Formats: sequence, C-alpha cells, structure tokens
Amino acid sequence: MARPRKPKAIALVEGRDLTHPTRYNGRNDPSAATLGPPPRWLTAEQAEAWRDFDSEMPWLRESHRAFMGIASILRARLAAGGDVGVQAMNLLRLCLGQMGATPADFAKIGWSPDTDSPDEDIFDRW
Repeated sequence: MARPRKPKAIALVEGRDLTHPTRYNGRNDPSAATLGPPPRWLTAEQAEAWRDFDSEMPWLRESHRAFMGIASILRARLAAGGDVGVQAMNLLRLCLGQMGATPADFAKIGWSPDTDSPDEDIFDRW
C-alpha cells in the first residue's frame, strides 16, 4: 500500500517543495467550509453542546459535522445526568479523538490560535 501524500503546507515547512518542486507544483490543499451552526434536528441541549464543542475546537470544519452530531448528543446526555453507559462513553472518546480533542490527538492537528486579534486584550474567552 502506498504511503499517504504529504500535504503541501507540511512540504513547505519542511522545505521538501524546494528539493522536489515538480512533486508539489500542481498540488492544492483541500479547503472546507467552517463547521457552521448546529443542525435543526438537534434538541436545545444538544445544540448547546454543539456550540460548546465549536468554541473549544475552532479547527473543526464542515467535514467534521457527523462526528460533531454524535458527540453533541452524547455530551448533552452526559450533562443532563442521563444514563450514559460504557459504550456511549467510549463512542464519545472515539469521536473526540477523531476530531483532535484529546491531548494525544491535538498534537497531530497542528493548529494554533490567532493571536493577532485586537479583541483578545478586551474580551476573555471564558
């Protein structure tokens, strides 16, 4: 099985685009729209969990919406004090790992917050 293609952004950082310019010449990195608002089929509590996840993980994109829906439902059940079994907790852990929300998986994301915003001096995130 062939190795997965290295994204162009990583090749630029590592300087591989200079050593193999033809390899990365025509490559464009896929870009997706932002996560967007919660779907209408979520309840109010689940939509609140969606918004919490969205503020906690700003790197998520439209392709993460399916994982977000599952994780929002499970987080709302957990917050409501409902019966959350081991399987549901494991599914939530898997969804969070796929979205890069665990400490081990966050290192793979390569995301850093924008610190150039002038609003950071005025407003607190929490």
